Amino acid sequence: MRRVLVIGSGGREHAIIWKLSGSPLLDKLFCAPGNPGTAALATNLDADIKDFSSIAKAVKENKIDMVVVGPEDPLVNGLRDYFEADSDLADVVFIGPGREGAKLEGSKEYAKAFMERWNIPTARYMSFGKEDIGRAYDFLDTLQAPYVLKADGLAGGKGVVIPTELEEARMELATMLDGKFGDAGKRVVIEEYLHGIELSVFVLTDGSDYLILPEAKDYKRIGEGDTGLNTGGMGAVSPVLFADAAFMKKVEDRIVKPTVDGLRRDNIPYKGFIFIGLMNCGGEPFVIEYNVRMGDPETEAVMPRIESDLLAHFVALGEGRLGSEKVIHSSKSALTIVAVSGGYPEQFQKGYPVEIASEAVEHTLLFHSGTRSENGTVLTAGGRVMALTALADSPEDARERAYLGISRVSFRDIYFRKDLGLDLLNFKKD
Repeated sequence: MRRVLVIGSGGREHAIIWKLSGSPLLDKLFCAPGNPGTAALATNLDADIKDFSSIAKAVKENKIDMVVVGPEDPLVNGLRDYFEADSDLADVVFIGPGREGAKLEGSKEYAKAFMERWNIPTARYMSFGKEDIGRAYDFLDTLQAPYVLKADGLAGGKGVVIPTELEEARMELATMLDGKFGDAGKRVVIEEYLHGIELSVFVLTDGSDYLILPEAKDYKRIGEGDTGLNTGGMGAVSPVLFADAAFMKKVEDRIVKPTVDGLRRDNIPYKGFIFIGLMNCGGEPFVIEYNVRMGDPETEAVMPRIESDLLAHFVALGEGRLGSEKVIHSSKSALTIVAVSGGYPEQFQKGYPVEIASEAVEHTLLFHSGTRSENGTVLTAGGRVMALTALADSPEDARERAYLGISRVSFRDIYFRKDLGLDLLNFKKD
């Protein structure tokens, strides 16, 4: 029986907690710091995820023997390395890579060099610092519009800019190198633009073997029709209709296997999730980015489609026998809608009461993303407030059920996109 701590406070962590809570292998479940949603399924711990000693203390005091890290920051900053350096924590099963493996997300430049080294298909690129701006302009001249500019470091999912005009790209590049994204933008990766449809593939690996979880597609732009500013994610769908068996075989052979093998050949121990952001270009997969944890809101669509015991998979990972496990994917379709605070991803207000109709829509799940509790009342506490996932036998029914479900959530200035999933339904018709 396992005592498990999930680190984080968003919808991703709530969804992981929800999935783990049903395992017969579970003794007790904790979340740090958690939210009002996780509190209904686990014990929230008052630990600061930026203070590794605070997390270590919570693990020791609560006799926790497994830690699952939700967000990227603790991984990039070396939480796993911290645990391994403490003899009292070295035996804790830790789901997440160490600092070196986390560079796949922590540095776009590092990730692109890794892909190049191991012949993993990706867009042509070069990276530049402020002192290289002349050469960066020259490289932009060799590309066709639109232009892809990426802050090298962590920027909360908002460090990618895609200008459509050369002069706009030059101005944006100068702004980025001048501190638009702080230290994350000290170096900028410029890529050729890939024309296709995006999706995300999620892998769980023990460094030798791997399991491929259900794939998903998220919606980053704030506006309908994929317009406006990038956000942390406005919704997600799973499965992805164009990711058929033939396409996924290419993904596994050309991307998943070389990624896991490349990490091993680079002598980088890696135990945890690998999120592979892909572009389907005419049936051929190309890697856009790596993340070293599950995505948000993709997790909220993926977890409900996993029918096997996720905790059993984690235990097998810790024991180095992941190759004996099999993920069972549900045949059902999931659609996740994220309800956000008005003004997000720019300025928005917090502290508004969240009202949830007592009568839930059948086969829907409500995950807290940015909420807090005060005197028994749930209040908005972030840009992304709630994520509602619906499951159904078809994408059409999942979509209908999800929008009915989200209509029962209300708070001041609530906003959500009304067009989620339509692009894939149109793809299906074509």
